[in-house]
Amino acid sequence: MSRDTRQGVERGMKRGEIAELAGSCGLGAWTGLSVLTMVVVGHEGIPLFADADLLSWSVGHRPGTVVAVARWVTATGTGVVPYALVVLAALMAGRTSRQRALAAALCLGCVGAGQALRYTVMALVGRPRPPLPDWATHASGWAFPSGHTTTAALTAGLLIIAVRVRGPRAGTPLTVVIGCWGALVGLTRVYLGVHWFTDVVGGWLFAAGWLGLCLWAVARWLPERMTPGATDSETAPAAGTDMAAGAGTDTTSARRTAEPPGGTGGGIAGGRSATVPKQTDAARQRREDHAPDDPGRRGRSRPA
Repeated sequence: MSRDTRQGVERGMKRGEIAELAGSCGLGAWTGLSVLTMVVVGHEGIPLFADADLLSWSVGHRPGTVVAVARWVTATGTGVVPYALVVLAALMAGRTSRQRALAAALCLGCVGAGQALRYTVMALVGRPRPPLPDWATHASGWAFPSGHTTTAALTAGLLIIAVRVRGPRAGTPLTVVIGCWGALVGLTRVYLGVHWFTDVVGGWLFAAGWLGLCLWAVARWLPERMTPGATDSETAPAAGTDMAAGAGTDTTSARRTAEPPGGTGGGIAGGRSATVPKQTDAARQRREDHAPDDPGRRGRSRPA
């Protein structure tokens, strides 16, 4: 197997592994969200597990500085900021203007469609928020799943993917920072008293499931030359390999057509075996017809 062919196979295997991993993670997240949703609906929206305890602790530990920081962090999970970060992720992932434009469209579509689907789930579940006196910031709509949490988690996931595509080895510290930001946005919703903790968990699960589904679809169906982060040197060998394979096939066919039915080796061997006896007989006949110069030597006498 040539080097170019081997690289093409490795790229195909990598895309297949990414699709399989993303699909598995997304399926697991959707399963967890489905179970949690059924539990929330079955208990008619009342607090679950540690919801009430975490809300009580948050209300009792609210210094002014911490509340201000929490409000600033939670504000980054909605409005213009997430969509600007998504566009930044697209610019980081793409290497050409075409790849960046396509990546921006895919990322914005992922976040926008995800929000529309989350809003549908939120309206169907209809879970009330915590009591209004415990709120430390503005909020509206139903509680489950948390909108700020979902948006921040989707944005963080896309940013992490872009960093890993751009620099797989050098981006570990940055991915940790991005992941912490995505988690903190959700936790601030509990700290500020506008969501139950299970609302935040539902937002995380929803974001993981939707992001896994989108990544699976891209790795499965998007052509490799259009994939963000792919270079010309990575996609050209595949075409070169196909052309070389076709040329090799044509050359082999032409060679087979020019050869005799018996094959090249067989034709040469047969020609040699047929020619050598003829040459031997002719030489023997010349020796018998030609008399030697010395009459005393054995042989046929020359005619008088």
